[in-house]
Amino acid sequence: MDNFRFDVISEKLFHARSSGIGKIMFGVTMITVANYSKPLWTWLSKKYVDVDYATWLFWLFAPIIFIFVFPLLFVVFCYGCALFLHVYKLINRVREAYTVDGARMMIASFWDAQGWICHGHELIGIDNIPDAGPALIVYYHGTSPIDVYYVIAKCLLYKKRLLNSVGDKFLARIPGWKIVMEVFCVTPGSVDTCSEQLKQGNLLCISPGGVREALFSDSDKYDLLWSDRLGFAKVAIQAKAPIIPMFTENCRECFRTPSWARRWLRNFYEKTRLPIVPVYGGFPVKLRTYLGPAIPYNPDISPEELRDSVKAAIEKLVQSHQRLPGNILRALFDRVHIWKRPQD
Repeated sequence: MDNFRFDVISEKLFHARSSGIGKIMFGVTMITVANYSKPLWTWLSKKYVDVDYATWLFWLFAPIIFIFVFPLLFVVFCYGCALFLHVYKLINRVREAYTVDGARMMIASFWDAQGWICHGHELIGIDNIPDAGPALIVYYHGTSPIDVYYVIAKCLLYKKRLLNSVGDKFLARIPGWKIVMEVFCVTPGSVDTCSEQLKQGNLLCISPGGVREALFSDSDKYDLLWSDRLGFAKVAIQAKAPIIPMFTENCRECFRTPSWARRWLRNFYEKTRLPIVPVYGGFPVKLRTYLGPAIPYNPDISPEELRDSVKAAIEKLVQSHQRLPGNILRALFDRVHIWKRPQD
């Protein structure tokens, strides 16, 4: 077998294919060669490839490759939902009975299962969400809004209520994403339109920090980047709706942005409003979402005072349920160990 010359055979096969009878015999010959696949690989590796070096390179760069591939899988999952909605809409058009309730429940089931498998997601304080009537949920924005998707799914499955969302304007420009925004009522929203949604008795969630907080908040501090935004407070006062603070433990350990380029990337974002920031991760860390007690409507409070009150409530949730500085390994270990902050 050591004298078996694969280079000579491959040359003869190439010339044989040009003849008529050779084309007939080529398939039979390939079956014979397939029986020598292992010696062929051995010959190729000895002559052209340093297998040990290639294997070493693979394991060296595999962690780096994987942490950038996992976010792409998250995007694929989102587009899978969009594709499902397009197919669902097409089928129901044919039947002339297009409704989105069934599609919502099916996608909610998918996201709830994905959250349980990948992150052991829990929603603590779901009883703070009213069974009827309006409520504004104000949350801390992690690098990815994946925790919000899980909360929306659980609201549909366990409270039988749709949680409308306020998203950044750039979401509407993402190809294929429009149908998802329509089905799950995600809109950029103004003070008037958001107030109208609450006046109609709907649930609404919003992150005052938005994209800025998602991309540039520090995982060591979990700091809220709200600037001087008052829109959500004006919405709650105008609609006379209670506000429910929300925070998800380890939400910045699941996906992260590189800290070494944060300052430069933030300057670029402030000038262009383009969220061009590399995201890595997809780590299967433990996620627990906490809903605090509702802050009731107070006609005598100003928007500034209401904003400060809500911000203090979310910061209290962070201090009570998040170990700082954030740590990915600790967040992974939380899947099997429940950590409780020592009582003061």
